[in-house]
Amino acid sequence: MEATAQEVDAAVRAAHETRGALTDRTVRAAFLRSAADELEAAKDGLVDAADAETALGPVRLTGELARTCYQLRAFADIVDEGAFLDVVINHPDDTATPPIPDLRRYKVPLGVVAVYSASNFPFAFSVAGGDTASALAAGCPVVVKSHPDHPALSEYVAKVLRRAAARYDIPEGVVGLVHGFEAGVELIRHPLVAAAGFTGSVRGGRALFDAAAARPVPIPFHGELGSLNPVVVTEAAAAERAEAIGAGLAGSMTLGVGQFCVKPGLVLAPAGAAGDALLKSLTDAVSDTDAGVLLDHRMRDNFVAGVAERAGLPDVDSPVTPGAGGEHTVSAGFLTVPASRLAAEGEHDLLLEECFGPVTVVARYEDETEVKAVLSRLPGNLTATVQLSEEEAAGAGRGAEILAELTPLAGRVLVNGWPTGVAVAPAQHHGGPYPATTSTSTSVGGTAIERWMRPVAYQNAPEALLPQELTDENPLGLPRRFNGRLER
Repeated sequence: MEATAQEVDAAVRAAHETRGALTDRTVRAAFLRSAADELEAAKDGLVDAADAETALGPVRLTGELARTCYQLRAFADIVDEGAFLDVVINHPDDTATPPIPDLRRYKVPLGVVAVYSASNFPFAFSVAGGDTASALAAGCPVVVKSHPDHPALSEYVAKVLRRAAARYDIPEGVVGLVHGFEAGVELIRHPLVAAAGFTGSVRGGRALFDAAAARPVPIPFHGELGSLNPVVVTEAAAAERAEAIGAGLAGSMTLGVGQFCVKPGLVLAPAGAAGDALLKSLTDAVSDTDAGVLLDHRMRDNFVAGVAERAGLPDVDSPVTPGAGGEHTVSAGFLTVPASRLAAEGEHDLLLEECFGPVTVVARYEDETEVKAVLSRLPGNLTATVQLSEEEAAGAGRGAEILAELTPLAGRVLVNGWPTGVAVAPAQHHGGPYPATTSTSTSVGGTAIERWMRPVAYQNAPEALLPQELTDENPLGLPRRFNGRLER
């Protein structure tokens, strides 16, 4: 199924030709809602196809498909509202210094977007996922590079999306699909590709990021690469609810067999009696977790080798040993290490790298100095979490200070919760400093649409020549800033 360079070129050119069919916002919104309707109508077949290729199970996949449909409808609502166009109009003002001419600005779509599917979310981060939904909402056709773990499902979903497009006379090239590693490379290099979205490994994402920058005309590359998602447990929190924290951590780190991008991979916990109680709870909960199947054997091999290498480091213990379960499964577990081993550069730096699968590292700290030292060495993350006591959450102790220390590390900071489970909501942000993302955000949340647009300002253009979005009369009823005044 490996696409040739000629097939990639044909898919991109076909997508490029559909741009005119996406100019009408009403049509775009209707297309997105129809896509959600068609996916729901095909639910049984889609879930069966997904389970056959991923073994994620009907319950998980049904929920993920529902989330995918919600995303499509949410972006349709954003298109209807129109605020994403960021319309700003300034009439001439000769009294300003320097004088202001007639200026009218809004945002236009970039063009064809290359979308690279993820392995662990075959619906929500794949052919019909957030990158595709937000790009189509912006008015950009897409060419998706399918993930090799679910090629048949990818074809099925693309067919469903094209069926929805046909309702509005949108050519099927609006959603292109290619397969294969070389096809992914050809796609990022194609001169008609205007931007790219990626969810996957640091190694693969960085290679594509570099290729996007090395083009004769560089393009934006919005990649979600990797995240450790640190958790800080204060001594007071551990003393107050060690059992609940241990159980919650176990549930979060093993959810989906540890294959979520926001899995907590590093936990800073106190070294004293309160920390011991937390570890006992974690041990009990993880020990009761059944072995699970990872998405493919390559991931399984990497997980088994990765935890063995980490467990072999000096002063690293394994209260519940992670690794191979059965012939195709892996068992959950966790490692412990003195936090002092992570406070300075050395061989234990491996513990500060994401290990994909059901494992976490608990670093036992002696004092606040060690916590600060470890946090200062962490790369960028999607999330960072702090578990506080009731008094600390009310403002006593170091709660606010720890929150301030975590803020530079991540795009979402949680208090007394767990990072797995990313709500799709207007205020949500799924991103963070590199390597969590290569830009400012990913495909989750309404702001994802902004990645596929660029601003254009018209100066002293007669109203008769302007797009409707920028005329004084505002016939489309768009939210805008008109001569400094916000109009809804």
